[in-house]
Amino acid sequence: RERRRADLARLRKDAGITQAQLAETVGVTRKTINTVENRVFVPSTILALKLAAALEVPVEEIFSLER
Repeated sequence: RERRRADLARLRKDAGITQAQLAETVGVTRKTINTVENRVFVPSTILALKLAAALEVPVEEIFSLER
């Protein structure tokens, strides 16, 4: 069975930015960032691409499937 893995929190912390700062950069609320980091919410493709661009990493580095 495949599960989504989110490394958003680690990458965000490595970049030295807060959830609020990342949220403002990509145009969502801090709560949205929190729910993505905690795997409560699966972001749209557009949001996933915005997050990757904001963190300057490939989208696959943030979101991938665990088998």
